[in-house]
Amino acid sequence: MKKYTNFSDIERDLKMLSLERQIALEELKIVKSDFVNQLKPLTMVGNFLKFASKYGLLILVKKIFK
Repeated sequence: MKKYTNFSDIERDLKMLSLERQIALEELKIVKSDFVNQLKPLTMVGNFLKFASKYGLLILVKKIFK
C-alpha cells in the first residue's frame, strides 16, 4: 500500500485512475460495437459464404488429386 505525504500526490493518482477508467470504458464500447457488427445477419451470411467457399475449394482440390 502506498503512503502519501501530500494532497498533490493523492490528486495526481486519482486523476490517473480516472483517466484509466475512462480509457477502459471506451475500449468496452469499441468491443461492444464490434460484437454487434459481427451479429448482424449480413455479416453472418458473408462469414458463412467465406467458409463454404473455402470448404468447397478444399473438396475440389481433393477430387482433382484423386
